[in-house]
Amino acid sequence: MIMSRLSKYIGLILLVTFSSKSFAANELVVWEDEKKAKGITQAVADFESEFNCKVTVKEIPYVSQVEKLRLDGPAGTGPDIFMIPSDRIGSAVVQGLVAPIKFMNEDQDKYIASSVSAFTRNGEIYAVPKVVETLIMVYNKSVLRRPFDTLEEYFDYSKKRLDRENKEYGLLVKLDSLYYAFSMMQPYGAYVFGLDKDGNLDANDVGLSNKGAVEGIELAKKFYDNSCIPESILGEDGIYELDNLFCSGKVGAVITGPWALDYYKTAGINYGVTPLPILPNGKPMSSFLGVKGYAISTWANDYDLAEEFLRFINQPKYVKQRYLDTNEIPPVKAVMIDPIITENDVANAIAVQASRASPTPSIPEMAEVWTPMDTSLRSIYENNKSVKDALNSAVELVHYQIEAFRSGM
Repeated sequence: MIMSRLSKYIGLILLVTFSSKSFAANELVVWEDEKKAKGITQAVADFESEFNCKVTVKEIPYVSQVEKLRLDGPAGTGPDIFMIPSDRIGSAVVQGLVAPIKFMNEDQDKYIASSVSAFTRNGEIYAVPKVVETLIMVYNKSVLRRPFDTLEEYFDYSKKRLDRENKEYGLLVKLDSLYYAFSMMQPYGAYVFGLDKDGNLDANDVGLSNKGAVEGIELAKKFYDNSCIPESILGEDGIYELDNLFCSGKVGAVITGPWALDYYKTAGINYGVTPLPILPNGKPMSSFLGVKGYAISTWANDYDLAEEFLRFINQPKYVKQRYLDTNEIPPVKAVMIDPIITENDVANAIAVQASRASPTPSIPEMAEVWTPMDTSLRSIYENNKSVKDALNSAVELVHYQIEAFRSGM
């Protein structure tokens, strides 16, 4: 009798212990972005219930999470899961901060390809894409009744609307910055870094002075040659002047990012949003794609449970709720075609443009590209320097700086 009861008791223990979804002894620590934890509240609760475990979510600014992990990870006080921007994944992999996410090999087709490639290194995927950000066209409905389809139409409109004395302009875009100018360069064949035989970014191959790059910047230069863009938006602080001019209510349209929309709304601008227009070669303007993703720390206490969590919370029903709570655009295909995105002008514009965008290169050498290119672009517009010569000089300097960077590694 006693043995029978004991056998049943042991059997019950074994049943609970070896249940495939029993993680009662485990706890996950998740670092979420500031003011974004509300987007995963229901998913976390459902996961805890289904997997019989505890998930602790801490809000930390995502831009500082990688630096914080470097200290907290080895000390045993770091997270299992954290947020990482795609332009930091290269250095994080080299430094051994992140673990590959195995289930993404079979789930990658559920996300737009560019968001996955942003987190791919040496054939491994190191984060689950959560949010995409890229450039969009914002127009003032009180000035421009309907947006144009092509850049050529915006150029003609800009020439007609130009009134420098009253600071009235058609289209404004900060073309002395590679971040913005690349949108005209890439569709003609320019690229930042080429790929090596294994499909990884090759910093020895810089494609920012090739024929396509020159053609794209010659197109951009037309706006300056015809005084359609004021000199006041050149230079490091020019983006603030661009925003101020648009908020004055005298500018038809600007190319900017979703981060500027709150400022325009506060200024009382009745704006509309579209993807970037079509270039003369028939291709849509491109843009750099910024992606934020969920990564698993090398020091995670339970890698398998962390993977289960990321797969669980990125089901379309939870991703949809996350979008509704945070207004951040998810790169999940099933949600991007949902009416909550397609029937929202802002969300749809970002989603469409994201599908046309190229991930910002995330290898450390990218830091050596921005300044030489921006300086070169400014010299083209301010000093009327030859586009080809200026871009060639910039790329030579990029190569020199990359070599100097590598020698100091």
